[in-house]
Amino acid sequence: MNITEQLQGATILLGLNGRLDANTSGGLESAFMKLVEQGNGKFVFNLQGLEYVSSAGLRSLLVAAKMIKVIQGKLALASMNEHVKDVFDMSGFSAIFAIYETQEEAVQAIA
Repeated sequence: MNITEQLQGATILLGLNGRLDANTSGGLESAFMKLVEQGNGKFVFNLQGLEYVSSAGLRSLLVAAKMIKVIQGKLALASMNEHVKDVFDMSGFSAIFAIYETQEEAVQAIA
């Protein structure tokens, strides 16, 4: 999986591309924790390029959500494809996360 990072105002945009699974979820958690430790508190995960998410990948996103709650930050997900959206819906994760159609909507929502 490839993670891209971009700053838009006070919001960190993380683009996830490829597969988020047991082999790659640790990298996402490490990158996210590093950004939080640097004092960042607003995040949008752009999932447009995410082809697959496993239970381990879902767990890493849940870890991020819990950390956001601890630091009283904001987190939104954007641009999911149908397959990834189905996984979120079936697992109940759609009720846990703020999910938006576009990255722009997500950025505006947490601004």
